[in-house]
Amino acid sequence: MKNLLLIVLCFAFAKAYSQQPSSQPGNVIKDFGKTFAVPEPDFKTDTEAQFYIVFDVAKAPEDPSVRNPYIETMARFLNMHDKAGIPRENMHIRAAIHGKAAYGVLTNELYKEKYGVDNPNIALLEALNDAGVELIVCGQTAGSRNITSARRLEIIDVALSAMTVLSQSQMSGYSLIAF
Repeated sequence: MKNLLLIVLCFAFAKAYSQQPSSQPGNVIKDFGKTFAVPEPDFKTDTEAQFYIVFDVAKAPEDPSVRNPYIETMARFLNMHDKAGIPRENMHIRAAIHGKAAYGVLTNELYKEKYGVDNPNIALLEALNDAGVELIVCGQTAGSRNITSARRLEIIDVALSAMTVLSQSQMSGYSLIAF
């Protein structure tokens, strides 16, 4: 009887799991930022809007071999809004990268020297850069952590500070997304 109950529960779980929606790759950044379809949202997306967004990216996973999900959120943002019908030219995205997240902008050689693994963020950062996302590391974080221009990826810009990027962006009409 216990075996029969276990089998019934397994089938019920399998059926329920198979009915879960699956994430789909995006059109803007194909290899990162998978999204879920939302066929009939109650809160409608303004497909005519100009999206000026600055992401405050300060956190990183404890496991250095794992890609930073806070950086990947920018890819998801671009992909889901593209699928919702917002033209790519209406999405203006930048990131203020600081704190522990700043180590993710190290070259692969230096990341591997620090953590013993390849930098899992490089392909994602390159894809974001190719999509026009401004990737800006905090100069104060870079200075305190020895992330010089020779030690970081060439696609990463530097600012006086993350506070400067975040405040100037908001003064220029960018909306803040922080975690």
